[in-house]
Amino acid sequence: MTATGADLDSLSMVGPYYFPWVTSTTEMALSLASNCSSSATVCATRVAKELPALYHWLVEELGDARVRDWPLMSSPWPTLVITTAYILLCWRGRQVHLQWRLGPHDQQRYLRAVIVFYNAVSILLNAYIFSELLPAVRSYNFWCHPVDYSASDAVALSSASALWWYYFSKLVEMLDSVFFLLKGNPRHLSFLHVYHHSSMFCLWWIGVKYVAGGSAVFGAFVNSVVHVVMYTYYLIAALGPAYRKYLGWKKYLTVLQICQFLAAIVMGINGLRNRCNFPLWMIYAMIFYMISFLILFGNFFYNTYIVQPTNKEKKDS
Repeated sequence: MTATGADLDSLSMVGPYYFPWVTSTTEMALSLASNCSSSATVCATRVAKELPALYHWLVEELGDARVRDWPLMSSPWPTLVITTAYILLCWRGRQVHLQWRLGPHDQQRYLRAVIVFYNAVSILLNAYIFSELLPAVRSYNFWCHPVDYSASDAVALSSASALWWYYFSKLVEMLDSVFFLLKGNPRHLSFLHVYHHSSMFCLWWIGVKYVAGGSAVFGAFVNSVVHVVMYTYYLIAALGPAYRKYLGWKKYLTVLQICQFLAAIVMGINGLRNRCNFPLWMIYAMIFYMISFLILFGNFFYNTYIVQPTNKEKKDS
């Protein structure tokens, strides 16, 4: 039996906070500890027996019933396998310098057409997510917005569906890295790039599986808007050198991304202050995750738009 919103409420109230699976996992941990006090063999046997039950409980019992049968949602393994394959591709691609082995004219013609099409699809996909989340955002409570697990509320279901598409968009966006490799630009596969693409896909599996709505909505909504702007920039860049004169606003795109991280941190801290009826560990994880992005993107901005121009001015003078 998969947990409903009411089931989650009954399992997760620890003091004033909404905190899934703490009570049951604590009981299981105490049980394992009591068996581990005798011998290592007994401990290992006990752990091996309990792990399948714990996995079933975490994935099946606590999962949102509405998304249980949606693509990629029944198990975390497909997401983990895809992410691992992506990381290995980026790592190996940086080593061997993969490139589309066509003539200069053919490469310019075909690869550019594919990338333009990909960016257009990404714009439309993020615009769709934005439009589907808009009704929920109109009634969004910025102080605290618990998840509505109702299977009959149209806005709640639409939000859950849009968040699944948002999760799926993170899979699609891994193609950014593939195109860098095909263009012979493996240097663009920085730690920031790979960390961003791999972690977002995994973390949003958790988001859709357990909290497809509520406070998760606004972050996805803002990010989809940012990605519409970002892929519009990439689309113009892919059209060729004749359109470079329209790309002078790249710096402000990075500023926009940094602003969304700051907004997410503020909202997370606000949720903690107001003891929001939302998984506490997710709020903490989101805050630290956004701080990591703030540091990495801030470092990118500093090096790209402050250090490099300064060094160039020194060389020219």
